[in-house]
Amino acid sequence: MKRHAPLIALLCCLSLLALPLWAADKKKGEPNKGRTPGVEMAAMATQITGIAISPLLGVSAVGAWQYFQADTAEAKAALPWFANPSFWLVGLLLVGVVAFKDTIATTVPPGWKKPLDVLETVENKISGLVAAGAVIPSLVTLGSKLMLESTAAQQGATVNLGGLAMIHIGAADFSLLLSVLMVPLSVAVFAVVWLASHAINALILLSPWAPIDTALKAARTSILGLVTATAWIDPVVGSFLSLIIIVIAYLVAGWAFRLTVFATVFCWDFLTLRKKRFTPTVDGNWVFAAGKLPGVPLRTYGRLMKKADGGLSFVYSPWHLLPERTADVPDHRRMAVGQGLFFSMIDGDDATWFFLPPRYRTHEAQLAQACGFAGVREAGLRKAWGWIRDSLGFGSKAPVTA
Repeated sequence: MKRHAPLIALLCCLSLLALPLWAADKKKGEPNKGRTPGVEMAAMATQITGIAISPLLGVSAVGAWQYFQADTAEAKAALPWFANPSFWLVGLLLVGVVAFKDTIATTVPPGWKKPLDVLETVENKISGLVAAGAVIPSLVTLGSKLMLESTAAQQGATVNLGGLAMIHIGAADFSLLLSVLMVPLSVAVFAVVWLASHAINALILLSPWAPIDTALKAARTSILGLVTATAWIDPVVGSFLSLIIIVIAYLVAGWAFRLTVFATVFCWDFLTLRKKRFTPTVDGNWVFAAGKLPGVPLRTYGRLMKKADGGLSFVYSPWHLLPERTADVPDHRRMAVGQGLFFSMIDGDDATWFFLPPRYRTHEAQLAQACGFAGVREAGLRKAWGWIRDSLGFGSKAPVTA
C-alpha cells in the first residue's frame, strides 16, 4: 500500500481540480455559452503539458498565438513578455536551428554532433526553468481568472475581490481554494512532465549513433503534435491525453531524474573543461552506478569511499535529499578503468559497474591507482553495443556475491 500512496495522492489532487469544474459545466440543464470553466481548465492542462514537453517551442508558440489573437494595439501591449515578437521570433528561430541540426545528424560523424547536443541540453534546462518560474504562473493566473469570470457570468450574482476576478458568492470558498492550489500544482505537473521529456536529451547524449537520436526526437515531436492536434479538435479530449501523459511521467519520474542529473553533470564537465582542473582523490570520487549493485538504481550519482579493510563502498542519497545509503563494491581489485571517447567507465570481468563523468578523461590511471583497480584498458567501438545496452538498463542482472 505504501508503494502506491504517491500515485493515489496524485490522482486525488487531479480529481480535486477536475471534478468540481466538470460538475459546474453540467448546470441544471441550462445550455452553456462560450468557454465554460471546464473548457478553460482543459485548455490550461494541455498548454502546461505541451510546454513541458518542449519548453522553448511551447512558450514561443503560445506567445505567437496570443499575439495574433490580440485585435488592437492596446490588447497587444497588455500581453505578457513571452508574447512579444522579439521573444517568440527568436525562440522559433532557435527551434528551427535545432531542427536543422537534427536533419543533418545522419550525415556528420558522431563526434561533431555531440557538442551541439550538449548545447541543446543546456538550452532545454534554461528554457524549462524560465517556463516553470515565469510562463506557467502567468498562464495559470490568466486561466484562473477566465474560469472564475466564466463561472460568475453563468451564475449571476458576483462579488469583486480587488478587481482580480468576479467570483460567485455561493462558490467563493471553492474559488479561493482553486486559486491557491492552481499555481503550485501546475508547476509540479510541469516539472514532472519536463523531467520525462528532458530524459530524451540525456538519452541522446548517451547514444553514439545519429539514427537513434533522430528516432528519439521524432517520438517526442509526435507526442507534442498529438497533444496539440487533439486539443485543437476537442479541448476535453486533449486534456484527457494530457492526463495520461502526466500519469506516465509521474511513474517514470525517478528514472528521468537520474537521467537529468547524468546529463547535467555531463554538460557541466564538458562545457567548463573541468578535466583540466580536476584530480582524482583517494576517497570520495563521484561516479554513476551502472545498475549492477544490488538495490542501487541505474545512473545513481554517488561517491566511491574507502572502507577500513581496504575495500570500496558506494555511498548515495536517493533524490539527493533522503538519508544516505551504502552499498559494498565486490572484488574491486579485479575491476579496471575503461577509457571511452567522451567519458570513461569502471568495468569488471563481464559488466560495467560505474560510469565516470567527463572530468575523469585523461585521469584514468590516477583513479585506478587511488582506488586500487587492476589498471586501465581501452573501451572502443567493439564495446559500443554493450555500452548502450547497459546504459538503457537492458543488461544482465546484478551478480550474486558470496
